[in-house]
Amino acid sequence: MPTSPAARVEALPWTDIETSLAQHGCAVTGPLLTPDECAALAALYEQDALFRSRVVMQRHGFGQGEYKYLAYPLPAGLAQWRSALYARLAPLANAWASALGLPPDYPARHADYLARCHAQGQTRPTPLLLRYQPGDYNCLHQDLYGDLQFPLQLTLLLSRPGEDFTGGEFVLTEQRPRMQSRAEVVPLQQGEAVLFFVNQRPVSGTRGTYRVAMRHGVSRVRSGRRMTLGLIFHDAA
Repeated sequence: MPTSPAARVEALPWTDIETSLAQHGCAVTGPLLTPDECAALAALYEQDALFRSRVVMQRHGFGQGEYKYLAYPLPAGLAQWRSALYARLAPLANAWASALGLPPDYPARHADYLARCHAQGQTRPTPLLLRYQPGDYNCLHQDLYGDLQFPLQLTLLLSRPGEDFTGGEFVLTEQRPRMQSRAEVVPLQQGEAVLFFVNQRPVSGTRGTYRVAMRHGVSRVRSGRRMTLGLIFHDAA
């Protein structure tokens, strides 16, 4: 496995990823992190000084479990991952914006996009670590956070399914016009990530391109502890 985040991102099977995103609204990356790297990220959860806030989901009707938003400056490795992934995803985001009749104006560099977010008052970092224990789950939702929204985000599994935890499947739903919702369950291995749409995605139909609304969540964890990393590319108001 290449050492730098940028090299690992470039080594991903992007043709397959783009096809899966277009067909299903999500794509599994394959291994991004080693087991040791996953363990090191999960261990950050206990270091409160690294985080700007903690959310207990049941207090807000979000589900059950908790997560913490990291504070700026992000740990160096995470900042590099966020920038490298954004740079590879921005051209796709522009193509999909055009398909939806929106301005294709996502800049090539993540720093420039964050500057735009901050100028609009979206200054709070959104990368987060999530912790689920037996009985915990995450209701279907969208991570919007403000008027500016990058259309794709990523969730990376830090724990070992079947060993560290059972249950806790990543779930996506899409609502097509005049149709019932379709669900997609995405199996992940430790160190793998799923890329998916934050809000809406373009789908080609017989009458042209139309919008499909996406939501995501996590099914009930049946045993153990499930830790994940979420990378969202826009900041929060």
